[in-house]
Amino acid sequence: MSDVSTPLPVLHYLQRQIAGTLREDDKTHMRYPTAISRLLGFRIVEIGEALAVVELNAHAEIHGNQQGTVHGGLLCELADAAIGTAHSTLMVDGESFTSIDLKATFLRPVWDSRLLARAWATHRGRTVSHYQCDIQRDDGKVVARVDSAVMTLRGDHAKGR
Repeated sequence: MSDVSTPLPVLHYLQRQIAGTLREDDKTHMRYPTAISRLLGFRIVEIGEALAVVELNAHAEIHGNQQGTVHGGLLCELADAAIGTAHSTLMVDGESFTSIDLKATFLRPVWDSRLLARAWATHRGRTVSHYQCDIQRDDGKVVARVDSAVMTLRGDHAKGR
């Protein structure tokens, strides 16, 4: 049984959330689900240490650009959410983080598809870590690859973030 005054580690909290065993009194020091994930319909479907898979049902009529395909900015946001979720599993109480770099390569268009954004650490540093995220359509084809650097914040730098 968890002590309500002691937040769960993010990884354990998200594991319980995915398994459907999260109790009402379970807390962690970060906000889950995030406001942007609720707004855009992102769902965490797999979690591990420095690893996350986030899904979205994308539809061009809702998430489309002027060409009639799913907007690349949505793909960037999905990847950033997966990367942030993966990195959050490494955070302890009193730590936070911020993205400092993001590079997206778009490979294929998306019209209507369940998208899976799989993010994992390629380098875990004390302050700066690097992540890769592949976004796949439901036909298994990768539609985008996103690389990002994330900075861990501690002490006064982490407060209020």
